[in-house]
Amino acid sequence: MAEQFPTCKKCNEGVLVPLSDFGGQGAPIHYKAWVCTYEECGFNLKIRNGEINSNEPVSDGSQRERRDR
Repeated sequence: MAEQFPTCKKCNEGVLVPLSDFGGQGAPIHYKAWVCTYEECGFNLKIRNGEINSNEPVSDGSQRERRDR
C-alpha cells in the first residue's frame, strides 16, 4: 500500500513530501522537513534546533560536497 501525503495548502498543486537528514553524530532524523513537490510553489517546513521554520530557501543538495565521517 503506497503512502499518501497531504496536498500543499499554499498552492493546491503539489504534495507535501517528508525529507530526512542526519544529526551531528550521524543519527537519522526522520521527517526533518516537508517540501511541496510543485517547484514554483516552494513551500516548506523545517525543524531546526526544536523550532519550526517555514518558507526558507530550498537548495539542491546534490551540488554540495560530501562530508566524510
